[in-house]
Amino acid sequence: MAQMKKNKVISAREAIALIRENDVVTTTGFVQSCIPEALHAALEERFVETGSPKNLTLIMTAGAGDSKGLGTGRLHHEGLLGRVIAANFGRMPKVAQAAKENRIRGYNLPQGVISQLYRACAAGQPGLFSKVGLHTYVDPRHGGGRVNDLTSDDIVKVVEVDGEEWLFYTATKIDVAFIRGTSADPHGNISMEKEALTLDVLAQAMAARNNGGIVIAQVERIVDDGFLLPKDVRVPGILVDCVVVAEPEMHRMNYGVMHNPALAGQIRVPVANMAKMPLDARKVIARRAAFELPPNGVVNLGVGAPEGISAVANEERVTPYITLTTEAGAVGGVLASGSSFGAATNADCIIDQNQMFDFYDGGGLDMTCLGMAECDEEGNVNTSSFGGKLNGCGGFINISQNARSVVFAGTFTVGGLDVAIEDGRLVIRQEGRSRKFIRQVEQNTFSGPYAKQRSQPVIYVTERCVFELTPDGLELTEIAPGVDIHRDILAHMDFKPIINRPKMMDIRIFRDEPMDLLADLLNLNLCERVSYDADRNMLFLNLEGWHCRSKEDIADLRKVLVDACEKAGKRVKSVVNHDGFKLSESLYDDYAEMIQYLLENYYETTTRYATNAFLRLKMQEALKRRGVAPHVFERKEDAHAFLEATANAANLARRSETAAA
Repeated sequence: MAQMKKNKVISAREAIALIRENDVVTTTGFVQSCIPEALHAALEERFVETGSPKNLTLIMTAGAGDSKGLGTGRLHHEGLLGRVIAANFGRMPKVAQAAKENRIRGYNLPQGVISQLYRACAAGQPGLFSKVGLHTYVDPRHGGGRVNDLTSDDIVKVVEVDGEEWLFYTATKIDVAFIRGTSADPHGNISMEKEALTLDVLAQAMAARNNGGIVIAQVERIVDDGFLLPKDVRVPGILVDCVVVAEPEMHRMNYGVMHNPALAGQIRVPVANMAKMPLDARKVIARRAAFELPPNGVVNLGVGAPEGISAVANEERVTPYITLTTEAGAVGGVLASGSSFGAATNADCIIDQNQMFDFYDGGGLDMTCLGMAECDEEGNVNTSSFGGKLNGCGGFINISQNARSVVFAGTFTVGGLDVAIEDGRLVIRQEGRSRKFIRQVEQNTFSGPYAKQRSQPVIYVTERCVFELTPDGLELTEIAPGVDIHRDILAHMDFKPIINRPKMMDIRIFRDEPMDLLADLLNLNLCERVSYDADRNMLFLNLEGWHCRSKEDIADLRKVLVDACEKAGKRVKSVVNHDGFKLSESLYDDYAEMIQYLLENYYETTTRYATNAFLRLKMQEALKRRGVAPHVFERKEDAHAFLEATANAANLARRSETAAA
């Protein structure tokens, strides 16, 4: 005889009593948001009172805590955890310390990998194939993500498929899933109308349920049968075993915010008058990084210094022309910072975290800006383990390896650094105690050589200078006004970067007024880079400092040049300054096609110059492929000399023809 569906609402203590020793437990949460605090607290309370359950395995993606003992930080008690598989350890420092001291086994894997492994578990698959983590500390040739000597089992393998290297991550079956929602009916159907993010709750619940495990959902209220609309239910009751109603303080949106309906997508709020950032080192870094924003592109911003880009973009009215995202699942709007990091005000939509990583891993990101703790002369970056601290990689590896362009951002030194902006110049009042640019990073979270191998554009932005990853290593390309190379840069690095002709960082960055960034990103002032000398019939194009990011940029440049040539009324001789010019790797052929078109229709001859040897080489190769004589010189004088020689040769030829006639 069929039975009626049971009421699944029970107390936290009753739910936690279902967990057995040696169980594999997964929990949701992102940084300080969407954390099932009541469940963590109840698990801690049971263990402190009874000494059980022992030797649990904890699986989680992003850090879920306040770094001071809340969230997963409650699970630090000796004997409670035997193993941790996590992307972030920094928000549970006592657990991280236990791992550092070989008291528990641990793996630090990329956040997106763990997120996607939930789906593999749910589908009964043995694991996940991914290129994420190749040539980093996650690669088994460099440690396999193990965090200590006690951890011996390999859960990451290098495999070859059709001649290409991949990593295979072994799935760990889940016994218990802690998830969180807003409302539940008595049968366990869960909605998330007041949550800032949906994260992986559906995949986690399915992974535990399909393994014969249990799913415990924390909510803030119970609603009657039939109240929840089908499309509002994010986790169906067939996956949920227990529903726990949390006290309001245990169900905060995040540790700093009880509830913000704008972050939950329940209302839209004006953002034009959001607080303006003070002009300090953080804003200088964010402003310089903002010049790399791709119009109409999709962007991810990391925690820390990169968060400021969202505020700068809003201040400069650029936000409508880019789409900011977070790995937690927010798409569009103004990204939140602080305790609300990961969410967004006025987001276009919120998708599940594992789906966002699908998008990232597949190449959907046009640009990312991420923090950096250490950087070395090969361009390697460490954010995961440094200074004796196990922090973890979070989503850093997924994002940095797969974005079309990468900006690493952070102060040049750390620990007591004090800088000021005075009269448009950077003044270093006190240097930081610790260096970031060192001989070799302690742990490789991002591989510079692997990025070079794939021709991935990478720059490193600090408050006083900018570096670029080149085929020969790290090159110093920009210096802040007021900064001395030897005193303020080289004296505080463990290696000497490549130094050719670094230019001054844009002076607008250091003035406490709008930068008119929108005009730069939309090429509104591109025509001002073109001038025409009628007496010599010479067209000058100054692309110094211009960044060509997309085919739309090339189309804008072509139109400006065609307009100038048609105004001249005849074919012109063209000289182009490419010093400081940046061209995205995928656009060299499109750029060469534009030059070919102009030669065929508007130019009598053309020449260009650039001090960047790599740019000259790539441009010469692209032009040769199209059958166009390259004429790319290192010095301005050589380019002009070529035009003079060409003009003299043409005049001589004409005189000869006239004499012969």
